[in-house]
Amino acid sequence: MSACVIGHLTVKHPAKWAEYRSRVPATLAPWGAELLLRGRLDRVLAGAHEHTDTVVIRFPDTAAVHAWYASAAYQALIPLREEAAALTLLVFDES
Repeated sequence: MSACVIGHLTVKHPAKWAEYRSRVPATLAPWGAELLLRGRLDRVLAGAHEHTDTVVIRFPDTAAVHAWYASAAYQALIPLREEAAALTLLVFDES
């Protein structure tokens, strides 16, 4: 069963965010992940949402998600990510 990582974010430093975005794909490849969506919020139809952007990445399963997130390659990017954007990162099983 596949799993998705959904990131809701607000960019704080566009140049740092661009650098982070350019480096993430290499960390995804070993885990068979696919970028499904990178988009900017148009409007909130119901409820409240604090961020301006969303990213959705599909992985083969949750084990791949956890291995990617714990990988040395991705862990090395986290300080840059934290400087670049405010982020909520979620994992969902597709069922």
